[in-house]
Amino acid sequence: MSIANIFSLLGGVALFLFGITLMGEGLKRVAGSKLELVLYRLSGTPIKGVLLGAGVTAVIQSSSATSVMVVGFVNSGMMKLRQAVSVIQGALIGTSITGWVICLSSIQGGGWVSLFSTATITAVVAVIGIFLRVFSRKQLHHHIGDILMGFAVLMYGMQIMSGAVAPLKESEQFIQMMTTFSNPFLGILAGALFTAILQSASAAVGILQALSMTGAITFATAYPVILGIAIGAAVPVLLSALGAKTDGRRTATSYLIIEMLGALLCGTLYYLPNCFFHFSMNDWVMNPVSIAAVNTIFRLITAILLFPFSKQIVKLTKLIIKSDSGKKHGYEELDRLDERFLQHPALAIEQSRLAVNSMAQLAKDNLIASVHLFSDYSDKKKKAIEETEELVDRYEDKLGTYLVKINTHELSQSQNESASKYLHTLSDFERIADHAINIADRASEMHSKNLKFSEAAHEDLKVLTSAIFEILDLSISAFVDNDLEKAYLVEPLEECIDILCDEMKLRHVDRLQGGTCSLAHGFIFNDLMTDFERVADHCSNIAIAIIELNSDCFDTHNYVINLKELHSHEFDKHYEEYTAKYHI
Repeated sequence: MSIANIFSLLGGVALFLFGITLMGEGLKRVAGSKLELVLYRLSGTPIKGVLLGAGVTAVIQSSSATSVMVVGFVNSGMMKLRQAVSVIQGALIGTSITGWVICLSSIQGGGWVSLFSTATITAVVAVIGIFLRVFSRKQLHHHIGDILMGFAVLMYGMQIMSGAVAPLKESEQFIQMMTTFSNPFLGILAGALFTAILQSASAAVGILQALSMTGAITFATAYPVILGIAIGAAVPVLLSALGAKTDGRRTATSYLIIEMLGALLCGTLYYLPNCFFHFSMNDWVMNPVSIAAVNTIFRLITAILLFPFSKQIVKLTKLIIKSDSGKKHGYEELDRLDERFLQHPALAIEQSRLAVNSMAQLAKDNLIASVHLFSDYSDKKKKAIEETEELVDRYEDKLGTYLVKINTHELSQSQNESASKYLHTLSDFERIADHAINIADRASEMHSKNLKFSEAAHEDLKVLTSAIFEILDLSISAFVDNDLEKAYLVEPLEECIDILCDEMKLRHVDRLQGGTCSLAHGFIFNDLMTDFERVADHCSNIAIAIIELNSDCFDTHNYVINLKELHSHEFDKHYEEYTAKYHI
C-alpha cells in the first residue's frame, strides 16, 4: 500500500466523519428543536427509554452524542440513573443504522442497474442538496440540503476509502494481519483501540465495511473487531463526564459496562460452542451488508440480554463510582446549566427557563422574608437572607454566561425570544434580592437600637407591603407562566405604589414634626420607601419585558408612555381598583 493510498484512506475517513456529522445535524434540525426534549420528557419507563434512545440515535447518527446528552440529563438532575441506562441501551441499537446507510455504497451493476449505482445516487443527491442550500431561502430546505450533502460526502468518503484499500487484497501482509485479528482477544483489542482513536463507532464500522470490499475480511476477523468497536465507543462518553457530578460519572460508566458486558456475553455465546463444533461460518467472506447485519444483531442481543438487569447495572456503577460529599443547599438547581446541553439549544433554553424561574422565586421569597424581619427578627433569619442573596448573585453570573453561550448557536425564533426574555430580566431579579438585603439591614438596625415604628407608620407600612407582595406575585407569576394578562396588571399597580410612597413620605414628615416619630425613625422609613419603590420598578421592568417580547419589540420607554397616555389595556380601570384597594 503506497503513501498515496494511505493519504487517500485518511482523506476518505475525514470526508466520512464530516458526512456523518453534517447528515446527523441536518436530520436533528429537520426533526425539530423538540427532539432532545422528547427524549428527556418521554423516557419515563425502561421500554420507552430503549425505544426513544434507539429513535433519537437513528436520527442524530451517534450513540455517543445521545449518551453524552443523557449524561447531561442525569448530571443536572433531570433524569434518574435507571432511566439513563435504558436510554443508553436503546442508543446502542440506533447506532447500527449508519452501517445500513453505508451499504448503499456497495450497489453496482451495468445497464439500467447503473442508475441505482453508488456513483449515480450520490451525484443526484449531491446536486439536489447543493441546489437546496444555494437557491432556497427557507431554513427547512437548508437543513434538508445539509442532510443530502452530508449523505453525499459520506458516500464519497466511503468510495475513496474503498479505492484506497483496494490494493490490499493482493497484499499477503494485510491478509496475514487480518488472520491475526481472528484471535478474539487481539481482534477485540484492535477494534477498541481503533474506535477510541476515531471516537466514532459508526466510522469504525464504516472503515471495516470498506476493508471488507477487499475480500480479505472473514467472519472470524470481523466479529471480534465489531465487539471491540463497541467497547472503544465508550471513550468519548467517558471523556464527556470529566468534571460531572457523581451520577453523571455513573451514567458514563454504565455505557462502558453495558458495552463490555455485551461483548463478553456475545463473545462467550459464540466462542464457547465454537471450541467444540468449529462453526463453518468462521470462513465466510464478509461484505458491507453482512458486517452491518452482524453489528445490528450484536446490538440487539446485547440490549435484550441486559434489559432485565438495568437495576443491577445501576448498582454496579454505584459500587465503582462512590458518592461525593453533599453540595451546599440551594446550589443544586445551578447544575441544570450543563455545558453539554449547549449543543442542543432546545434543552439549553429549557434548563435556562427552569433556572431563571428558580432565581425569580428565590428573589421573591427573600424579599418577603426580609419584610417579616420587622415583626419577627433573628440573626439566624437575617443570615439566611444574606446566603440566599449570594445564591441569587451566583444565578445571575452563571445564567448570564450560559445564555450568551446559547446565543452563539443557531436558534429558532421562539428560542431567540426566550433567551432575550431571560437576559433582559436577570438583573431585575438580582436587584430585587439586593433590596431584600437593604430591607433586612433596616430591620437589623431597628432591632439593635430597640426602635419601633408608631402605630400610624406601622399601619401605612402594612398597606404598602401588601401592595409590594401583590406586585411581586403578579410579575413573577406572569414571567413563569408567560401570562400577558397578569403582566398588563403590573404597571397600574406600580403607578399606585409610587403615589402611595409619596403620600407616606409626606405623612411621615407630619409625624416627625408632631413628635410622634424620631429622626432615627425618619431615616429608616425613607430608606424603606426607596427600596419598595425600586422593587416595584423592577417588577414593572419584568412585566414590560414579557409584553414587549411578545410583540417582537423591546422599547421600555415608549411602552410606558403609550400605556399611560393612551390608557391602553384598561390601565385607568386597574389603576383605580388598586388605588381603592391600597389607600391610607
